[in-house]
Amino acid sequence: MEVRNKTVLITGGTRGLGLALAIELQARGARVGIVGQHIGRLQEIAAQLGVLAIRADVGDKDAIHKIVGEAQAALGPIDIVIHNASTLGATPLRGLLDSDCEDLERVLAVNLVGPFRLSKALAAGMLVRGQGALVHISSDAALDNYPSWGAYGVSKAALDHLSRQWAVELPQLRVLAIDPGEMNTDMHREALPDADPSTLANPTEIARRIVRIIEDERYASGSRMRAAEVV
Repeated sequence: MEVRNKTVLITGGTRGLGLALAIELQARGARVGIVGQHIGRLQEIAAQLGVLAIRADVGDKDAIHKIVGEAQAALGPIDIVIHNASTLGATPLRGLLDSDCEDLERVLAVNLVGPFRLSKALAAGMLVRGQGALVHISSDAALDNYPSWGAYGVSKAALDHLSRQWAVELPQLRVLAIDPGEMNTDMHREALPDADPSTLANPTEIARRIVRIIEDERYASGSRMRAAEVV
């Protein structure tokens, strides 16, 4: 699926990997919309890049149809949705036993239920047109268990399974789960403030690799890839 002339919607598009994806996709000729919560950053990015900026919280069920309506009114039918928006939960990170139930609910609302609702709202149109891609940004925390990463890991493991389930139920569409690895982002600094930035991947390079995965039909629907392994 070549991204040129495709319409791509990216959640969590105001910083880190989401912003890098917006820049990369626009440079490759895609029509790009980003979703975020911070109006100042959205306005700044819209002015700099010329992308559509939508202020919304993907963890709020009432925002989903607003996102879809605004995106399709401005850009046309959505060909690719990249579920990049994510939250760690309460920081400093804490174990599940020390986590408030409300914190777990919020992590699941943003990292799992939000992507489900948004895909559900977009998939019917994709099926009618006979093409479309659902891209889930995963994490190694979906596979490995790290102390204090419980809520986040649970959400990403469930997101991986959601990706596989969509692939089975919607064989007409392309469904991918992509683990970007550890990157030099604000989110990583929030989780691990003492990490050495020089050991972390550049989001710009990871964004390029993710776009390669999206465009390369060798990566079958239902696949789970690590961006670091893509050359």
